[in-house]
Amino acid sequence: MLCSMNYRKKLYISLLALLALLIGSNCSNKALQAHYARGLDTHVFIVRHAEKELTPGLADPPLTAAGQQRALALRDTLWRNAMLSGIFSTATNRTRSTAQPLADKRKLVVETYDARKLPELVARIRREYRGRTVLVVGHSNTILETVEAFGAPRPVPTIGDAEYDYLLEVRLPRDSTQAATATARRYGAASR
Repeated sequence: MLCSMNYRKKLYISLLALLALLIGSNCSNKALQAHYARGLDTHVFIVRHAEKELTPGLADPPLTAAGQQRALALRDTLWRNAMLSGIFSTATNRTRSTAQPLADKRKLVVETYDARKLPELVARIRREYRGRTVLVVGHSNTILETVEAFGAPRPVPTIGDAEYDYLLEVRLPRDSTQAATATARRYGAASR
C-alpha cells in the first residue's frame, strides 16, 4: 500500500511538471523572442520580389510560375530561423506574393512599407525588432538602397533586372559602435 502511494505521488508530481511545461510553452511567441533577443545582433534579410509576368500594360503584374516557385524557395530557406519575427513588403502584388508563403508558414502578417521612406522602415526595425530577424521584400531598384539605409555597404555593386535570386543579409551588431555589415548569397533556382 505504501509503495503504491509513493508511485501515485511521483506520478502526480510528474504530471504537474508536464502541465507546467505545456502551459509555459504556450507563452506568447513575441514575448519569448523578446526575452532571447536581448544582447543579440539584428538580422535583416532583403530580397527582390520573385519573377513577375512581363505582359505589357499590367500595372501590378503577378508572379509567374517560376516566381511562385522562388517564393516557396524563400520560405524553405528562411522559415526555420527561430528569431524571424517580422516580414515587410511594398504594396505591390509581386512583393506580397513573394513574402506570403513564408508568412503563412511562420504565422506572421506581411506588413507594408513605403520604399520611398526607407529611413522610417529602418527606424522601426531598429526599434521594434532589435535582436531579432526580419525579411524585407522590395524591388531591383530598391534593395541595395535598403542595405545602405541600414548603414551597411552594398554586398554587390548592382542587381540586374533579370536577377531574382539574391538573398542579402544585413547584420546590425548589438553594440551600436560596431558597423553594420551585409552579405549576398543566392537562393532558389539560378536566375537566367
